[in-house]
Amino acid sequence: MLKKMLAFGKVGMALALGAGMAACSAAPDFTPKPKGYNRIDLPAHAYRTLAPGRPYSFEYSKYAKVLRDSSYLAQPDWLNVYYPQLHANVQITYTNVVRDRKLYNKMMEDARKLTGKHQIKATSIEEKILRTPNGLRASVFELEGEVPSQFQFYTTDSTKHFFRAALYFRTATDNDSLAPVIEYVKYDMVKMLNSLKYNK
Repeated sequence: MLKKMLAFGKVGMALALGAGMAACSAAPDFTPKPKGYNRIDLPAHAYRTLAPGRPYSFEYSKYAKVLRDSSYLAQPDWLNVYYPQLHANVQITYTNVVRDRKLYNKMMEDARKLTGKHQIKATSIEEKILRTPNGLRASVFELEGEVPSQFQFYTTDSTKHFFRAALYFRTATDNDSLAPVIEYVKYDMVKMLNSLKYNK
């Protein structure tokens, strides 16, 4: 009796293994999927004008919120133009240099230092110097690589106003997957720069 049970057990195991191997050989070859990114639907660009009361004005995306900078270093006219759906933030700093050449030079140096801090991770930093439709001279920086800020600019009239804007994301997502959003917000920042005016 025991011999019959053992014999049946061996036959049963052989049949089970054979069926399993047949199932494996019948399965199609597995091909890993290429790396993909979430689809991001971006709205058409549309703008509104910053509410009065600041020493400057500009147009910004109607999909963004203007928030006061709440950091401990913030000055009264520092703002965040925050995109809730995109987790993107354009940090704006403003300083009244009131014909103070020493302060003006410090602001220029600080702006370049803040951009230079990204050199460790940046694969490239491209600077362009241009003049806006409102006659302001601006330095624009485009950064590539896994950097915290991909686009920045500063502009000044060299006598009173110093304005800087920098793009940051409140997410750990790789810049490759953020590329469409980066380009979208960069477009809005160019609009901001081209519409920027200083109030007397």
